[in-house]
Amino acid sequence: MAHIPERRSLSRRIKPYFTVFDGPLALILFLLFGAGLLTLSSAGHDFPGRLEGQMRNMLLSFIVMWVAANIPPQTLLRLAVPVYTFGVALLVAVALFGVIKKGARRWLHVGVDIQPSEIMKIATPLMLAWYFQTRASMLHWKSFLVAALLLAIPFGLIVRQPDLGTALLVGGAGFWVIFLAGLSWKALAALVAAGGASLPVIWSMLHDYQRERVMTLIDPTSDPLGKGFHIIQSVIAIGSGGVTGKGYMKGTQAYLEFIPERTTDFIFSVYSEEFGLVGNLVLLFFYLLLIGRSMMIAANAPNLFTRLLGGSIAMMFFIYAFVNMGMVSGILPVVGVPLPFMSYGGTALITLGLGSGILMSIQRHRKLVQT
Repeated sequence: MAHIPERRSLSRRIKPYFTVFDGPLALILFLLFGAGLLTLSSAGHDFPGRLEGQMRNMLLSFIVMWVAANIPPQTLLRLAVPVYTFGVALLVAVALFGVIKKGARRWLHVGVDIQPSEIMKIATPLMLAWYFQTRASMLHWKSFLVAALLLAIPFGLIVRQPDLGTALLVGGAGFWVIFLAGLSWKALAALVAAGGASLPVIWSMLHDYQRERVMTLIDPTSDPLGKGFHIIQSVIAIGSGGVTGKGYMKGTQAYLEFIPERTTDFIFSVYSEEFGLVGNLVLLFFYLLLIGRSMMIAANAPNLFTRLLGGSIAMMFFIYAFVNMGMVSGILPVVGVPLPFMSYGGTALITLGLGSGILMSIQRHRKLVQT
């Protein structure tokens, strides 16, 4: 009697595509998304449609996360070079004939305006991880010089736009790949010394508004009703929250519209005023869990490529949170970096969702290899 192959039900056939999410990481993201929506509903009380728009952004981020989680790391390895090359080509196109908005040439019009620098937040560490994977058995100091050049190209093009916030994120994510690949502490110390010695040159290359941001950071009271207004009001909001906060939707700084960009870059100020020190500690704990789980996935990854890529994404999460909280607290210059998974905006959420999906892909395929 001929053997009749068993026909699997539709649900069993599609189940593997919907079990790609890493449980602990998904739970942490759910908590951050929830905190973000809760805060945004208060911060955006006078922005009609802002909450609904963010829910759509989160849905799009979720779809991107799901797609990325279904892409095997081997496919990501093959895509590294073309994605990086395409991203750099778009940055060059922006430099040549990009759209200027608010004094910055950051956008490219292709029917709609796109910001190619966002691609490089993932494309740059992807390329660097590919580079070190292909040279894993023959790494020497020249390899790190080439890696530094691969990082310097998109970093320089983004700084030129100018977009210091995005350049910082791209540079930070790329640097961590180079560091985790085995950059020696001596070389790192030399880089720090060289950076310190070149500060006068860097200062002379900054745009006027960038210098003003640094001077405002040092003394925001020098122009309390102008350039220092944002930082002063943000710090007041954070401090007025006290230990337990003023209560949900009871933050006076937000409701009296003293906090600038309160649904985007400065949403942490609204959160701090309403939930206080206790709420801040809870939020910091969520971010520590996010970074810790991401680093755990990276540490247990099966090869150098996935370890470096996973580690750089984990550190990208850290840079996002650290820079945002630092700038709204008055300890870092304002550079336009959103609070990850909480600030309103579609582009940043898609990038973060893509990074989260890549981490889930790394974890999923590690388990498949083990089984």
